Amino acid sequence: MQTASKEKSFLFILLSITVIFTILIFYPFLAMLILAVAFAVVLKPVYLWIKKHLVFNVSWLASLLTIVIFLLGLCVPLFFVSKEIFNQVQYLYSNIITMENSNNVINYIDSSVNKLLPEGFNFDVNSKIMELVSSLSNNLAQFFSSTLNSIVTFALMIFTLFYLLKDGEKWEKGLINIIPLKDEYTNKIINDLKKSINKILKGSLVIALAQGLLAWVGFVIFGVPNAIIWAIIAGIASFIPNLGTSIVSVPAMLFLFFTGMQLQALGLLLWSILLIGMIDNFLAPYIISKDTEIPSLFILFAILGGMALLGPLGIIIGPLVLSLLYSLVSIYRKELQN
Repeated sequence: MQTASKEKSFLFILLSITVIFTILIFYPFLAMLILAVAFAVVLKPVYLWIKKHLVFNVSWLASLLTIVIFLLGLCVPLFFVSKEIFNQVQYLYSNIITMENSNNVINYIDSSVNKLLPEGFNFDVNSKIMELVSSLSNNLAQFFSSTLNSIVTFALMIFTLFYLLKDGEKWEKGLINIIPLKDEYTNKIINDLKKSINKILKGSLVIALAQGLLAWVGFVIFGVPNAIIWAIIAGIASFIPNLGTSIVSVPAMLFLFFTGMQLQALGLLLWSILLIGMIDNFLAPYIISKDTEIPSLFILFAILGGMALLGPLGIIIGPLVLSLLYSLVSIYRKELQN
């Protein structure tokens, strides 16, 4: 009896050490793995539909076709938008270079900004441009290394997504057998997490469309050129935490301000703050908490707190942890009643 107890203690200690080291090994890939799992949950209906309609019902082929559809839906729009951005930036740059009165424009910007600053403060556009160019050149190597790292991470995510779609059902059954809970409870936890993941990603897509549409309306009203292109970019930028649509709206305001359209710039600022910016705070919690017991206010705090603790990944993890808590509390209450 004592020997069996020692064996259990040793097994528990060994298992704990192994789990800790496994977490440390996988930690650098945590963000990639969470995104791969999230996309696998969302794309699962597409995978099952393709697998059902295949002649030979081959899992790997259905998974491959699902990923091809996913990449086409993601990369093709990004390619055309990026191409249009490049053309617009190149056009703007060539206009500035060929302008005979480019110095007058710079002087106008200098004088406009300095009028707004308190006495004793001075703003020099030329020096700021030189600082920006110097900063870009100094950080060029870091930029390319981070870009290469992002490409490798994306490739790993696609590779992981392939196996999650192909073998996900088998791994899920294995997980249910490993977790020391009743199958009923384990299935409830997994299903609740799947629902949350679907709502988070689909909610992000709805918010991106809504913010892109509002940005387009605002750009048209206040006279921003090529409004449709910049609205599409604003919609894509809405997926970026903290910055979001401000990546597009702030330069648009500056453009309006420095081209003598100060009133329109102020109008766009109010439009961006009151409509485009606030819709994320109201719509995201509502979509995620819809048809669940979790109040929208708690979802909002989960998103903001998750971002503060974990950065961009917190947008997904925050609501998932809250969903897991509600599932465990529900299971606990059910056990107490038995």
